[in-house]
Amino acid sequence: MKASELRSKSVEELNVELISLLKAKFGLRMQIATQQTNKTSEVGKIRRDIARIKTLLREKAASK
Repeated sequence: MKASELRSKSVEELNVELISLLKAKFGLRMQIATQQTNKTSEVGKIRRDIARIKTLLREKAASK
C-alpha cells in the first residue's frame, strides 16, 4: 500500500484500514505459529503498512 493512496483517505477510513490490518497480522501470526502457512514475509509487509497508517494518523492529528 502506498502512502499517496493513504493520504487521500479520511481519518475514519484510515482507522478502519488499521483495524483490518491488525486483524490480518494476528491471523498470519497464528497461521505461522501452527505451521499452516509459509508466508512469513507477509507479516513484515503488514507491519510496514500499519506503521504508515499510524504515521499518517499522527500527521493528520497534528495538523488540526
